[in-house]
Amino acid sequence: MSLTQLRIGTRASQLALWQANWVKSELEKRNPGMEVTLVKIKTIGDKILDVPLAQVGGKGLFVKEIEEAMLRGDIDIAVHSMKDVPTEFPEGLGLHCITEREDPRDAVISRGVKFADLPPAARIGTSALRRQAQLLKVRPDLEMVIIRGNVETRINKLETEKLDAVILAAAGLKRLGYTDRVTEYLDTDLSIPAIGQGALGIECRLDNEEVKKTIEFFNHPATSHAVRAERALLWRCEGGCQVPIAAHGVVTENELTLTGFVASVDGKKSVKGSITGPAEQCEKLGIALAEQLLKDGAHEILSEVYQREVTREKEIPV
Repeated sequence: MSLTQLRIGTRASQLALWQANWVKSELEKRNPGMEVTLVKIKTIGDKILDVPLAQVGGKGLFVKEIEEAMLRGDIDIAVHSMKDVPTEFPEGLGLHCITEREDPRDAVISRGVKFADLPPAARIGTSALRRQAQLLKVRPDLEMVIIRGNVETRINKLETEKLDAVILAAAGLKRLGYTDRVTEYLDTDLSIPAIGQGALGIECRLDNEEVKKTIEFFNHPATSHAVRAERALLWRCEGGCQVPIAAHGVVTENELTLTGFVASVDGKKSVKGSITGPAEQCEKLGIALAEQLLKDGAHEILSEVYQREVTREKEIPV
């Protein structure tokens, strides 16, 4: 017997709702007569908009309340941007599907000036330490300005914050129809994407076989292998939003090539590496590359970043 009703938990941002509505539409196409409803849930990450994510603990900021709703039985599935999903899940919950990836690159929105042509000491708006570190490595003269808010808000900060450019994920811009604002898409060699960038993840209760069977058509094997490799690297490096870690996997004819990057926040110290192997061994490849990066200097970089984070937390008044 097939399901007749399904409740999707989602954040209420413009992009999150687009993603959840896309899942809703695909489910209804596959299951005529099924009633699919969206349950909007406000997360900690949605409530704290005046502080960089790195300063409020990056792990789970956009999923915790949604997972709690699932554990209570208030929703059946959750749709997440994969780059927001922690590498560990509450007991009983898990990632059942990873959708086909949209463009994984970062995009520059400026007044028509490409990244290489930005003036000295240009002010760049970004929400990610990962982007900050990689771009400062190439252009240490740049002034990085941490910006928060939904996609439209961040685009508007080009004017309201008097920035020379803002850099956002291409996937969100394409999904929301902002491609006409893009000046340039950055090559992944210059700006390696966030873990899972461009892909959506569908989370559910692992013991609900009926729900799992209903949503399994969303899973895209090549994307799943690539993203699981990226997440394995992140897990081994014990990284979160407060650490500049990037990884990008590409699958070609069952072969996976994974590139990883770890850096200090200012981009002055960094280590980068790649690994290639069978796609079905994605997690092993991710861990192997992480081990190599740690051996090549990432361990020292991460230790310094985490130590500064501990010191900063002690200095914040309670």
